[in-house]
Amino acid sequence: MASEDQLIERVRRKFPSTAASVRTGIGDDAAVVRAARRAEWVVTTDAFIENVHFLRRVHPPKVVGYKALARATSDLAAMGARPLYFLLTLALPTSCTTKWLDDFLGGMALAARRFGLILVGGDTTKYSAVVANLTVIGEIDPGRAILRSGARPGDLICVSGKLGEAELGLRLVRKGLRAGKQGKTFIKKHFYPEPRLALGQWLATHRSATAMIDTSDGLSTDLGHICEASGVGARVWAEKIPVVRVPPVLKRIGLDPMRLALHGGEDYELVFTVPKKRARSLPRIIAGVPVTIIGEITREKGISLVDSHGRDLPLRPAGWDPFRKGKSG
Repeated sequence: MASEDQLIERVRRKFPSTAASVRTGIGDDAAVVRAARRAEWVVTTDAFIENVHFLRRVHPPKVVGYKALARATSDLAAMGARPLYFLLTLALPTSCTTKWLDDFLGGMALAARRFGLILVGGDTTKYSAVVANLTVIGEIDPGRAILRSGARPGDLICVSGKLGEAELGLRLVRKGLRAGKQGKTFIKKHFYPEPRLALGQWLATHRSATAMIDTSDGLSTDLGHICEASGVGARVWAEKIPVVRVPPVLKRIGLDPMRLALHGGEDYELVFTVPKKRARSLPRIIAGVPVTIIGEITREKGISLVDSHGRDLPLRPAGWDPFRKGKSG
């Protein structure tokens, strides 16, 4: 069994904490970094807990490490920030301190390189289950952070990518299904999500979005967060939602593309609002990611789904909620 100092040294080897802005990284009581003079920091924290957010018997350790950091980093994307540093607090059972830990760190190191993050510190301890807590720090030009609270009546609602792919991937994993090449694509979306950092930064730089959030909990839930913070309502046009294309073999087992798109979480796409005048010139592909207009912000509270017959149906939040009976993944 490795000592805590030995575990920390293994972490240090995976994540060099050297950069011009880092004066002191891993190995001291706290990190010392040099902040840019004309920037605001964007700071977020996120927990990734065994049997709540992932299942050790289902999710490989490399996936757990990658996804733990990707989830937290997506919060920076949702505000238009540039990633800088992160801190990792890791609790492990003794059985996970050897090969499992090395693979976990390998996945997290892959995510750190991909997102441009430097590990500057954290903590380790022993526990009966795996618990990873990430604090991620980014920066943004003063006044450019995109909040949830800026949506106004008349704004159009936009979403990036396709919705429901990660949820479909989770269903495949839990049922032990593969569904060919398409199935691998959905499983990859669930295992290795890509925070929309470049898109978020583009929207912040161009001052295009009035409010924004990522689809970590599902469209029906996350759009509700924007509406609540902004004091508005929304109408979503069902036919405009970029839903996942479910292979016919999977439709036969009762997977509805619309339900996956509305309530399935962990796509980590961006939902944002844009003034109607500005939406006319908004590119339909930004930073390589498709952008689709799916609805409008209303003065009346509540969210409705407009069906193909023009009927307004109530759209209630039914995405991920850790305090509701739900799923791990």
